[in-house]
Amino acid sequence: MDSSNSIGNPQIIVLSGPSGVGKDAVISEMRRKGSKSHFTVTTTTRKIRNGEVNGKDYFFVSKPKFQKLISSNGLLEWAEVYGNLYGVPKQPVSKALTQGLDVVLKIDVQGARTIKKISPKALFIFLSPGSLSDLEKRLRDRMTESEEALQIRLETAISEMSESTWFDYEVENANGQLKEAVSQIEKIINDNRLINPTKKYFF
Repeated sequence: MDSSNSIGNPQIIVLSGPSGVGKDAVISEMRRKGSKSHFTVTTTTRKIRNGEVNGKDYFFVSKPKFQKLISSNGLLEWAEVYGNLYGVPKQPVSKALTQGLDVVLKIDVQGARTIKKISPKALFIFLSPGSLSDLEKRLRDRMTESEEALQIRLETAISEMSESTWFDYEVENANGQLKEAVSQIEKIINDNRLINPTKKYFF
């Protein structure tokens, strides 16, 4: 099911969940299926990982440049996560909504809470792992953190899982079930458009 929308009825969709749950994989699958939504690209100060592309996966910037974005009110939301800064550029979001496009924000739980305050009518979807062992396996397979850093991420994930209760929907992304998870998300997006045809966003 295509999650494209008609002009004049765009939605903000907040896709969140713990680190390693597969948010990037979900976005990639939605794009592969031809979604016409605008997918925001997060700006971050963390180092680029093998296989990542600047401007596609993230905008990788220095801390001074990130601070400049903050001072110029150029970010919709921002937060420090695991010692690095992450933020969503405001201008591309406003432009996409003006063009009638759905906007998908891929952000952590802390960022989702910020969006909830400034745009409560957005659609909030929490992506959860099949199990914590699934999540640990994904984080270990990435091989991007030390054992100590990995344990911190797992402890944070447990805390973030308790946050799922205030989201509008929760979708399980179990290992090997990516397509099923994406189908659920697309159905939620389209159903929500019918339930809430008129929305106003504040930012």
